[in-house]
Amino acid sequence: MARQGRIKTQYPGVYYIEGKSIANGKPERIYYIYYRRDGKRIEEKAGRQFVNGMTPARASIIRASRIEGKDLPNTEKRKQEIIDQNRWTVNRLWAEYKINHPNLKGIASDQNRYKNYLKPEFGAKEPSDIVPLDITRLRVRLLKIRKPGTVKNILELLRRIINFGINQDLCSPVKYRFDLPKVNNEKTEDLNTDQLKKLWEAIEIDENKQAANLMKAVLYTGMRRGELFKLKWEDIDNKRGFISLIDPKGEINQKIPLNEAAKNLFLNHERPYPDSPYVFPGRNGNQRKDIKHQVNRIKVRAGLPKDFRALHGLRHVYASMLASSGEVDLYTLQRLLTHKSPQMTQRYAHLRDDVLKRASEVAGNIVDNAINTKRKKTITS
Repeated sequence: MARQGRIKTQYPGVYYIEGKSIANGKPERIYYIYYRRDGKRIEEKAGRQFVNGMTPARASIIRASRIEGKDLPNTEKRKQEIIDQNRWTVNRLWAEYKINHPNLKGIASDQNRYKNYLKPEFGAKEPSDIVPLDITRLRVRLLKIRKPGTVKNILELLRRIINFGINQDLCSPVKYRFDLPKVNNEKTEDLNTDQLKKLWEAIEIDENKQAANLMKAVLYTGMRRGELFKLKWEDIDNKRGFISLIDPKGEINQKIPLNEAAKNLFLNHERPYPDSPYVFPGRNGNQRKDIKHQVNRIKVRAGLPKDFRALHGLRHVYASMLASSGEVDLYTLQRLLTHKSPQMTQRYAHLRDDVLKRASEVAGNIVDNAINTKRKKTITS
């Protein structure tokens, strides 16, 4: 490379030349790095000032990464790309998987899991190159720094990607199985009468009526946060008394009953954006993405436990109240919660046990009363 026009920076091994922007022809800095790797001097482009947003600091980070062997030089990257075009690596399968699942739920979380944990380990490998020990080592290492539920989600994503490749005949079936960490995530949150009363008082005085009514809606209907964020006015059928859940967690549209408390809540609900189709709209009337800060403020004011989840916890409260009432069987509760399987509702079974015990005591009391009444008559006579 010609040395003419090189301008040093304050970072060792980083310089730039004055070039012209590809887009508009204006002056633009083009950054280069040079370093030694395996005894060989390498000099290559790091990026352009405007096109790549390159800075001397960023170029220095790229240089350090390549010196340490964490990143490949440009020439080796191009060679690897040519090789990868003929190989269905995990990287390529992941890219194809996303193309074939454009409406994938939780894509942002999956993308982070892939980028941070799977790509460094398996991205350049084909599924057949992965051996059980590779997966075991990753699982053991992650369990030291992440919760079992997080590790399970990461490994499940890898299994999903590989199964996609196998089902599409893009790669050969693998001979190993995925041993996912066992997770006890059946956390059932509940509030006693005093806690529920304090929560309601905190909800009533909060200035953010969107957050306040959202929490009330969970208590009245048991709906999930995402379902309430997507809820539109057209989904509420006041005449027939039903709420339509469009594209819910179970992926199949469903309907749940609209009780009078929920009906009155929606009828009196403030509409900050009158033209918005959403019941609980976000900024500019668009679909809401989050309300964590607002509902947590209400939770703190009510003095609820720190680990109580302000919205999902109220869904558990809704289910617990119904289960312990003695008036709702578990099958009906499953339908109301739109659980896909009865196993998911089973966590509330112990509350039904208390109801059955009380019912059993009633039977005992009836027998005792009958016997005592008969004895009194015998003594009197």
